[in-house]
Amino acid sequence: MGGQVSTRGSFRSLPCTNANADWMSALCPRLWDVPLHHLSIPGSHDTMTYCLNRKSPVSHRESRLLQLMSKVAPCVTRPMVLKWSVTQALDVTEQLDAGVRYLDLRIAHMLQGSEKNLHFVHMVYTTALVEDTLTEISEWLEQHPREVVILACRNFEGMTEDLHEYLVACIKNIFGDMLCPRGELPTLRQLWARGQQVLLSYEDEASVRRHPELWPGIPYWWGNKVKTEALIRYLEAMKSCGRPGGLFVAGTNLTENLEYVLAHPSASLKRVTLPSLPALSAWVRQQCPGPGARCTNIIAGDFVGAGSFVGDVVGLNQKLLRC
Repeated sequence: MGGQVSTRGSFRSLPCTNANADWMSALCPRLWDVPLHHLSIPGSHDTMTYCLNRKSPVSHRESRLLQLMSKVAPCVTRPMVLKWSVTQALDVTEQLDAGVRYLDLRIAHMLQGSEKNLHFVHMVYTTALVEDTLTEISEWLEQHPREVVILACRNFEGMTEDLHEYLVACIKNIFGDMLCPRGELPTLRQLWARGQQVLLSYEDEASVRRHPELWPGIPYWWGNKVKTEALIRYLEAMKSCGRPGGLFVAGTNLTENLEYVLAHPSASLKRVTLPSLPALSAWVRQQCPGPGARCTNIIAGDFVGAGSFVGDVVGLNQKLLRC
C-alpha cells in the first residue's frame, strides 16, 4: 500500500497507483538525448527492507552491544531492531510500478546460511534471495521495454571472491543483453536503440575490473542525521561543493543511532520519517537536474510510496526543457 502525508504529518494509506510505471518513455522527446546523469531519477534507500526476516540474527557488522542484546534478550531486541530497520513498505515490483528507477541493493552472505544463498541486509537479513529478486526485476523490465533501471549492488557482507563471481554470473545470466556495459554514460535514446535497460553498479573494485558489464560504485550523499533540518543543511553543503561528474545519489533518508533508538523504545523509523516528508518534499521540488555544479541527479528516499516523492523527483525533469 502507498500513502500520503497530511499537512499535520499524519499518514493514511491509499492504494498504490501505477501512474509513473512508464515515466521514462513518456518524457518529452527532447529529454531522450539527455545522459542519465543529467536526468532527475527517483530511487529507494535500502530497497529490500520490506521483507526483513523476523527470525534473522543481527548482522555481524552491527555493534557488539546490539549483537549482545540480541543474544541475551532476543524477544525484546529483534522487534526493536525491525522497527528501525524497515525503510520501505512497497515490494520491489510495486516500487518499479511507482516509478522508482534506482534500487539500493545491499547484499550479504549469512554466516549460517547455505553456501550459495545470498540475501539482502539492513541490520538483519531478508527472507528474499538475491537471485529471485533480480529475476523479478528482469521480468518487470520485459513488460516495460523502454524503462531503464540503475541497480546499485553494495555492502557485500560476508562475500568471498568466489561468491562475487557466482553473483556476477547470476547477474549476466538473468539480465543478459539488457546490461549496459561500462563506458560513457548513455542517453535513453541510445539505450533503447541497443535494447539495454540495466546499468549495474557494483561496489567491489576487483569485480568491476574483471567484468565490463559492471559499473563502479555510485556516490551516495548520506547525511547520517536524525533531524530533517540538519539533513537538508547537509545536502545543501554537499551541493555547494559541486556535484560528482557521473551518476550520484542525494539521500533524503533520516538516520538514527543506537543511543537514539534505545531512548525512544516506542518509536520507529516510519514514525520518525513520515512527519518529515512535507519538508523533504519541499526541498526536492526546489532542485534542478542537469550538468550544473549544484544540480541533482538521483534522489533516494525512505517509504517511497508515501506522499508525492516519486512524482516530485520525476517532475524536476520539466525544468530541463526551460534551458
